[in-house]
Amino acid sequence: MKTYLIPKTSALALAFLLSASWVPAHAQVQPDNSKVNKRDRAPGAVTADQQKANVSDRDLTAKIRKAIVADKSLSTYAHNIKIVSQNGTVTLKGPVHSDAEVQSIVAKATEVAGSSYKVDNQLTVKP
Repeated sequence: MKTYLIPKTSALALAFLLSASWVPAHAQVQPDNSKVNKRDRAPGAVTADQQKANVSDRDLTAKIRKAIVADKSLSTYAHNIKIVSQNGTVTLKGPVHSDAEVQSIVAKATEVAGSSYKVDNQLTVKP
């Protein structure tokens, strides 16, 4: 009688893959964005959908983003902050890993915007 190993091997491999990808529910950390969502719904809060479509604001945002992403010493968090330009004023929002990252990002935005008065720093430090 012939025994076929391929189906048994495939079944074992599939069982292994399924068990390896299972993570208990208590081990998964769900993001809690409740406070951020409340803050962004506040009257007058600047959100990404308010980015102006005029050429000067788009260029301003693009130049700041390029300067931030070019700095490889910054974390992925820092590379992914929100940059919203409205009539020449830039709002920076999102979490970064340190005060040094905040200072670096604000300095880059100030250099591109031309004045610290044109940069609204709403970055937060999240370890």
